[in-house]
Amino acid sequence: MKKVLIIGAGRSTIYLIDYLLSWASKHKGLVHVVDMNEDLAKSAIKNHPNAKASAANALDPATREELFKDIDLLISMLPAHLHAQVVAHAVEKGINVITPSYLSKEVAALEDQAQNNGVLVLNELGVDPGIDHMSAMKFLDGKRDQGANFTGFESFTGGLVAPESDDNEWNYKFTWNPRNVVLAGQGGAVKFIQEGSYKYIPYHKLFRRTEVIDIPNYGKFEGYANRDSLKYRNTYGLQDIKTIYRGTLRRKGFCRAWDVFVQLGATDDSYIMEGSEHMTYRDFINAFLAYNPDDSVELKFKHYINLRQDDDELWQKFVSLGIFSRKKVGLKDATPAQILQRILEDSWTLKPEDKDMIVMWHKFNYEIKGKKYEAQSSMVALGENQKHTAMAKTVGLPLAIAAKLMLEDKIKLKGVHLPIKSEIYNPILKELEKHGIKFTEQEKVVQVVL
Repeated sequence: MKKVLIIGAGRSTIYLIDYLLSWASKHKGLVHVVDMNEDLAKSAIKNHPNAKASAANALDPATREELFKDIDLLISMLPAHLHAQVVAHAVEKGINVITPSYLSKEVAALEDQAQNNGVLVLNELGVDPGIDHMSAMKFLDGKRDQGANFTGFESFTGGLVAPESDDNEWNYKFTWNPRNVVLAGQGGAVKFIQEGSYKYIPYHKLFRRTEVIDIPNYGKFEGYANRDSLKYRNTYGLQDIKTIYRGTLRRKGFCRAWDVFVQLGATDDSYIMEGSEHMTYRDFINAFLAYNPDDSVELKFKHYINLRQDDDELWQKFVSLGIFSRKKVGLKDATPAQILQRILEDSWTLKPEDKDMIVMWHKFNYEIKGKKYEAQSSMVALGENQKHTAMAKTVGLPLAIAAKLMLEDKIKLKGVHLPIKSEIYNPILKELEKHGIKFTEQEKVVQVVL
């Protein structure tokens, strides 16, 4: 009997757990779901005969020692910064591991031990990172087999609200951790390379530098740069590429409005605002504006953002959030970012029947036999409701399919890896298509080199 341990039963695990429960039924396996919240873990397994649920603190070494007894695979759905100690313990015990998170230096350092213990640690296997890697590598490898030399690669992903559930001025709702959305782009300059020149965007300029992207059948989006794109030159084998740029998608107009909060200081998470529990939303906004006993908060805000008289669309974005209301914040010792998150959750939380949407887009520039090409590849996945989201589907299914492949010994790799090898990405992408997660490609010749 093959046994899988899943640590974490949050909202991104619903498709992962359901898939593996179905697999366990057919193969007489066992799925053990562990969470700090026992009710959440029990709800996730739905009284399935091939599953068990329990409450446990997986960060405690003694607890892990018990959890790791006689298991074949660990799937860690912990927050990214908590993976390292759990993964290290699993590698020491000779247990294969999957995580959806970015590969950390601590986990990468386990390569030799994983090789020596005959263990596979597979990271960055969600949607972004995950599906983005696999879809890009499939295209890159396919064209390389035809002799292509790549000169440019851009990749953007966005977790958004589906058109039929898009009912607010920002054309956006939270589809993943709201805190991560509020803090997006912080933590150092964004780095990429464009036409051979290294480019750096500091946080306070990030949302002013956007690219317009047209997705077939879904219209125009805007993308802003995301993290360190430069490291993906080695990941994708594009060391000599002239342009590489990774980013995040939003609907047009979002970034200009979000930049107002950045310039205001409302996304800062580095200090506590005194008396925050007594503040109203209006007090919060006013705290960042100049003192003037004669002007209203609204008027000072308009002056601050230099709002044109005819720019009603931008103004309505802020009015729709209720930031000028006298509703209490109700958070003690809160940072600006925490207060802003509370305000946004009033307007940007998915309703029970709302559908979300994952949009992914790649652009490739390359040369083959004297011709220069541009290809675009896009994928759109729609959720079903607040619980069965496209985010949970695109995060959970790649993990689940990889888990099945590992449990059935169909992946022979050992060591610490990303899903950029064909023996990983080909079967996963093929099965994802059966679940409606499919890429559409467009290719054209842009120049014939004489």
